[in-house]
Amino acid sequence: MTTYVVRHRTTYEYRQDVVYSRLVAHLAPRATPRQSPLAYDVRVEPVPAQRVERADFFGNRTDWFVVEQPHERLEVAAESHVAVGPAPSLDPGSSPGWETVRRACETLNEPAAVDAMQYAFDTQLTATNDDILAYARTSFSPGRSVLASLLELNSRIHADFAYDKDATDASTPVGHAFELRAGVCQDFAHAGIACLRAMGLPARYVSGYLLTQAPPGRERLVGADASHAWFAAWIPTLGWIDFDPTNDMLPSESHITVAWGRDYADVAPVHGIITGGSEHEVEVAVDVTPL
Repeated sequence: MTTYVVRHRTTYEYRQDVVYSRLVAHLAPRATPRQSPLAYDVRVEPVPAQRVERADFFGNRTDWFVVEQPHERLEVAAESHVAVGPAPSLDPGSSPGWETVRRACETLNEPAAVDAMQYAFDTQLTATNDDILAYARTSFSPGRSVLASLLELNSRIHADFAYDKDATDASTPVGHAFELRAGVCQDFAHAGIACLRAMGLPARYVSGYLLTQAPPGRERLVGADASHAWFAAWIPTLGWIDFDPTNDMLPSESHITVAWGRDYADVAPVHGIITGGSEHEVEVAVDVTPL
């Protein structure tokens, strides 16, 4: 396994004083079959009047903060130590046909299928349509193994969608990203999720971090890494398997899982409500360092 230190800092600068902030953060890495959290700490400046740690509906750790003193600047800084293992070795030919997976979800004959079905329905950000269904059907041909279908879909999204930071924002629904055939990792993940749900298959949104590599001959810049997102599909014989369409790969040692839900809105790194503040600027810096 590879051990990492992850530092994630989010800074808000307001033009006027904020008199009250209530925030929730999804920043703590999860325990998974290939990942072991080792340490975690998060601090907020100004110091919160209240802070609470609890699990959300999906089992993700969340940290809640209430800041009651006036402030023009607010910073949320988290540091995690986590060990991550490689992706499982998978044989596409050994997985069941995708129709078999859909029937398992429809009949709900096992607890895992019942749990998976909560990720099979549209959300505001992942609502399917006829164009998305037609796109998905190209990969999910009759009788094809579900893993082979998923691998092809993952590659097609990577090839067909342009990575463009200016094309979308955090509130962009998947239908618009499909029209543009562009977006960021959030949109690529939503595209995969919408395709699976259009075919009657469960899929969940996974947020986390990705270790980036510096260009040849240059040093990695501190704070230049970023939050990342991908999707996971449920296969009865294998459980949840991750797919990263942004990079056309199965997430492995370089991917650190933080949280999962139905879409981005369930697991945004930091969000909340404020009173006052008017316009503001946000700066996010992430550093993923292997030990």
